[in-house]
Amino acid sequence: MSKQGVVLVTGGSGYIGGFIIAQLLEAGYEVRTTIRNLGREPEVRETLKKLTPNLDRLSFFAVDLMRDGGWAEAMAGVDYVQHVASPFPAKNPDHEDDLIIPAREGALRALRFARDAKVKRVVLTSSMAAMAYGHESTRTAPYTEADWTDENSPRTGSAYVKSKTIAERAAWAFMAKEGGAMELTAVNPSAVIGPVLGPDFSTSVQIVEKLLNGAYPGIPRLGFCLVDVRDIADLHVRAMTHEKAAGERFMGGCDFYWMEEIARVLKDDLGTQARKVPSGRLPSWLVRLIGLVDPVVKSIQFELEQVRIVDSSKAKTMLGWAPRPVRTSITDTARSLIREGIIRL
Repeated sequence: MSKQGVVLVTGGSGYIGGFIIAQLLEAGYEVRTTIRNLGREPEVRETLKKLTPNLDRLSFFAVDLMRDGGWAEAMAGVDYVQHVASPFPAKNPDHEDDLIIPAREGALRALRFARDAKVKRVVLTSSMAAMAYGHESTRTAPYTEADWTDENSPRTGSAYVKSKTIAERAAWAFMAKEGGAMELTAVNPSAVIGPVLGPDFSTSVQIVEKLLNGAYPGIPRLGFCLVDVRDIADLHVRAMTHEKAAGERFMGGCDFYWMEEIARVLKDDLGTQARKVPSGRLPSWLVRLIGLVDPVVKSIQFELEQVRIVDSSKAKTMLGWAPRPVRTSITDTARSLIREGIIRL
């Protein structure tokens, strides 16, 4: 066993999970991770080799968010849990419960088995989605850890937003009633971009991908607070052991960028490699029209013209978190999409 301890990371085949695993291995931890099908282990290992050679301290367990099988074995002897696994589709499902139930039940299942295994602390990957939605559209104040999304508001916007809010609320309620001596910390990322390691990456990376491949004839009036996957992984690791992090939420987001500003960065930094990036704005009325036939476009219409600013000063001052400039993240995302053959020039 590693002197640093044993950490279980759920969702090891996912984008954020992979970077957390790599950083934990580099820090000397013994790491376990969960995937639904152990047949994917060779593929996941091959992907993680791009981040770290230290895979001898990594083991895999087959578990499912909706079933108890395998969880007790995965948790046995674990010191910390990073519960990252949660569905994040590119479009709204036919039924919102297809997202809400796995997110909520998966979080509660991870907490229950962690408590029974006497885990010290669970870090829950929540989201800015659990903080910044369902509020008045005229709000200009930054969102902080004191804010909660109103999942019952018609302004909430999507099943994903509801799923992350309901899952985090359920996690804190569980801790209050049944958590015992175990500690919980939540990390709430904004839109996560950064280097991709292959075709399995965050839905947020499509912000850059769709600009690079010229998916739309113009640029929608959409904006996002962006953050780098490497920095979000670092925030998870810091939140896992810092003595002051127990019982706290941490917003993990950086600067707000309109897609037009992202496009300008791509053109400036990539030159001819960004030749498919559109220049003109796509009117919001036209985006809504496209949404009548394109379910992916329909699922993001509620974000049109919206500005949501976040304040991550708590993570910076309490945990010493120091994220890199967003411009660097945008460029690194684009270059990796090209390098991995996802964008063909």
